[in-house]
Amino acid sequence: MKLIKQLIAVATVAFATSAFAATAPANEAPDVLVKRISSEVLETAKSDKEIQAGNQKKVMDLVETKILPYVDFQRMTSLAAGRYWREATPEQQKQLAAEFRTLLIFTYSGALSQVKDQTVDFKPMRSSPGDTEVEVRSQVNQQRGEPIQLNYRVAKTDAGWKIYDINVLGAWLVEAYKGTFASEISKGGIDGLIKTLSEKNKKLASKPLKTAGK
Repeated sequence: MKLIKQLIAVATVAFATSAFAATAPANEAPDVLVKRISSEVLETAKSDKEIQAGNQKKVMDLVETKILPYVDFQRMTSLAAGRYWREATPEQQKQLAAEFRTLLIFTYSGALSQVKDQTVDFKPMRSSPGDTEVEVRSQVNQQRGEPIQLNYRVAKTDAGWKIYDINVLGAWLVEAYKGTFASEISKGGIDGLIKTLSEKNKKLASKPLKTAGK
């Protein structure tokens, strides 16, 4: 469980690196963008005393306003649901995406409050000028332990570059959720999955955020 929480925290660093994308030049390459802004985001998480103290409202406000606009939740949800997404009604798709989005909000919020001493190094990006989907590769360094491989996929949309999947230690986040989604759908259908996610979100909403010092 401790390792899973650590990986979630590391993964959140990847999403957080897109927090200031709205101010980036339109022609800025995604890897250049990430390199430029990641230090700002990490420094904010490390230095903000209220975030470090676990101020849930401030952390969630940060997630809502600075991170979520740059994550493609619709695509993430459809990929995680796989073939079941096409079988769901428009209303079920809407509800599922909303619950998955809420789950990730709590995930990001909890991880941001635990950022402490991480730094990120980026590797050369392999892509062509006309690519609309790329993978940015990096590693997260910690004072204790080995560097952690961290790659993420971003796609160019009408609204700019958006993240739709991340890879931590060789495992893609969407693929991990796909197994969970399929298991719940096999037991109770799409509505069963929506109910399970809703109940989990209610439990998370009632718990205080943990901080790096706890």
